[in-house]
Amino acid sequence: MIDDEFFMGKALAEAEKSLEKKEVPVGAVLVSGNKILGRGHNEPILRNDPTAHAEITAIRKACLKKKNYRLPDCELFVTLEPCAMCLSALVHARVKRLVFGAYDPKAGAVESMMKFPFEKTNHRIEIKGGVLDDECGKILKDFFQKKRGSKK
Repeated sequence: MIDDEFFMGKALAEAEKSLEKKEVPVGAVLVSGNKILGRGHNEPILRNDPTAHAEITAIRKACLKKKNYRLPDCELFVTLEPCAMCLSALVHARVKRLVFGAYDPKAGAVESMMKFPFEKTNHRIEIKGGVLDDECGKILKDFFQKKRGSKK
């Protein structure tokens, strides 16, 4: 059985990498069984790529490793509730389970900003939110407080 908090800790370690690059600190790991197949952290500014979200990077790496664009035996752990783009990519990749940390009232597409219309898609994802919510939220809160403070 997968240990949700253990793998969310790995996703938090990825988020720290974004922080070092002055990117919004979001991290993700894509897991099959108890093995990490893909890791990612936000890098859209560094890469000049609006799709360079943690989830997308982790999916791309896992697909390359599996030599398949479908990941039906995989679970994604991400520190922040995914946006619509990332959630759509999870559906297309047929990821079986999504575990996220902090809820995102500004862009969260699972249930915060909008509720993704899974009933209209050809794939349903098992979802669990709020895992290590405090830790995942704190890294984001600290980042944005520091960013706002530096603009004064």
